[in-house]
Amino acid sequence: MSQMNHFERGVGRSNEEDTDNSNDGNQPSYARFTTHQTSILEKFLEEDSHPNEAQRNQLARETGLEPIQNQNKRASNNALRAENDNLLQENLKIKEALNGIACTTCGGPPFPYKEHELYMQKMGEQNNRIKDEVDKMWILITRYARNEISLHEFEESVAQTKAFARNLEVEIPPRQEIGGSSSHNHNHGRLVNEPEPICNVEKSIISQIATIAMNELVILLRVKEPFWMNSSSVEEEKLTLSYEHYDQAFPKQNHFNGDNVVKESSKYTAIVNIPITELIDMFIDKEKWTIIFPTLVSKSEIVKVFENGSIENRDGALQLMHEEMHILSPLVQTREFNVIRYCKQVDVDVWVITDVSYDSSRSTITPLARSWKHPSGCLINKISTNSCMVTWIENVEVDDKIHTHNLYRNLIDTYDLYGAKSWVKELQRMSEKAATFYDPIIHDQESAGVIQTSDGRMSVMKLAQRMVKMYFECLAMPNKLEFHNFIENNIGGIKIATNKNTNEGKPNGLIVRATATLIIPLSPNKVFEFLMDHTKRNQWDVLAYGNPVQEIGHISHGHPTNFISIIKPSIPGIDNQLMILQESFVSHVGSYVIYAPIDSTSLNFAINGGNPRGIHILSSGFGVCSSKKEDESSKDESLLTLACQTLASGLDGPMMLTTQAVSDVNNLLTTTLVKVKDALMGI
Repeated sequence: MSQMNHFERGVGRSNEEDTDNSNDGNQPSYARFTTHQTSILEKFLEEDSHPNEAQRNQLARETGLEPIQNQNKRASNNALRAENDNLLQENLKIKEALNGIACTTCGGPPFPYKEHELYMQKMGEQNNRIKDEVDKMWILITRYARNEISLHEFEESVAQTKAFARNLEVEIPPRQEIGGSSSHNHNHGRLVNEPEPICNVEKSIISQIATIAMNELVILLRVKEPFWMNSSSVEEEKLTLSYEHYDQAFPKQNHFNGDNVVKESSKYTAIVNIPITELIDMFIDKEKWTIIFPTLVSKSEIVKVFENGSIENRDGALQLMHEEMHILSPLVQTREFNVIRYCKQVDVDVWVITDVSYDSSRSTITPLARSWKHPSGCLINKISTNSCMVTWIENVEVDDKIHTHNLYRNLIDTYDLYGAKSWVKELQRMSEKAATFYDPIIHDQESAGVIQTSDGRMSVMKLAQRMVKMYFECLAMPNKLEFHNFIENNIGGIKIATNKNTNEGKPNGLIVRATATLIIPLSPNKVFEFLMDHTKRNQWDVLAYGNPVQEIGHISHGHPTNFISIIKPSIPGIDNQLMILQESFVSHVGSYVIYAPIDSTSLNFAINGGNPRGIHILSSGFGVCSSKKEDESSKDESLLTLACQTLASGLDGPMMLTTQAVSDVNNLLTTTLVKVKDALMGI
């Protein structure tokens, strides 16, 4: 019976079943075999269940059936199986293709559907919260503009809004998936990295803070009493804030607490010979900003520009900046600020440049250099086409005393070296230098030298400007190693730092920088005069090899002590191809002699008017300042700092500080300082 099972599906049916099937449109009808046909087939199958073609034809003749009937069904099934296999293969290929699809935003695998739904739901919730915060902020600004709330209440509310923005960044960090799956890493566009509504809120907050700060600054600039008092015991007026009256008019919370926190405030006015449009542009352009204040600003970066201001005069320019300020020596702590800078024309030919600290969630201020700038800046009043009256105010809180050497701490406090006078005096010095830079005439004191054209003078001055900037960057030394020094009267030991350079303008490779400071029992003027005198250079400079040197180029700019020199060492019997470029100048902060060795071919290229941008230099130099207070009648004393740089190895050499590199730079530093000290003591 088992041999017939496969037949029963087609022939083993009753008449009723045939009738039912004939009426069912979804089921096929089957023809029943006769008893005779069935017996013939069963008998054959008992003998052979797999007939060949001849046997099938014989069965067909005996039973009256078509031999092709079952073969058609078998062929049809085979075709269906083949088609099914093809579909399965196509499905596998499609799955593989889907698995290989990259996200167009982040380049990663596609975002899972369920996680995408969760992400979109969370984004909707965040957008609603952001809209609520925007509405609250506009209500707050409106209330403050109508004098319905105080400045203190406004600042507290602003702080809450900034806290919300920071919390939002924590909840939805950039380039991190919001579904918990570790196999995906997505960045869903601007909304996650920097939500547009939050940007609008931040711009509104910054604009309002800038306006409030400018209004405060204008009052302090234009009004003397009761806000300003003379704190100097000598003839020259030294204005500082009366904090009692200031706090009553402009109540603020203290940003730092502790015994080492100090408040510094100052105000100073002077004429600066720079066209007003050029001066304003110097404040807005970060490159020009560091160039005009090399003795004060070691680094400047524009974090974000909110408004460029008008094309004609930059009126309305608003930007967020990060600045690093440093003076004199590595023994002085660097001050870092995140400031809003706002440029506004407040009257005909009158501009105000406002700086005020901003507690950004992207702050890069380090805990070791905590500093906060209250509304500070300057009022610029046009006097003539080429001159302005500049009134400057500095108002800061700092907490860096424990990181600044006592001698420099007293010096900064006594002479207010970060104060308004330093900024204005530096502006005046640089304006005199700019006048020389653009002067088309070669004057008598320059005509005997190698510089014969104004283009050559401009090129040499550009090279010297880069040399000076490099020297002050060298002084900052944020990551330094400290070594004991056995030079008499040394303070703070020797500081050594390294950096790998691949930038244009310096030799490529590992550069080693070293600094040290000595106390010299002479006045700063005597020390400075000795160092800038080229006839005495052979007493201390190893590049002179103990032989006299010759000044073959001289560019004066402003005060007689402010000039650029080209010096040629003389070595008997040797055609020396080494030159020395040097700039000497006096600022309110200190006096400086900065120099760099340079090969004669490169220097001649600059002298002939070539672009000095590609000329490699490493600058070294001296900084001199007084170490006594204004009212002290004790003997003169100076703080002398030497900073030098050497190339330890090229790019193909070791990029790490070696014992030999430390020994070389230490020998250069100590030898030079000892020679300077011995020569000065013999004066």
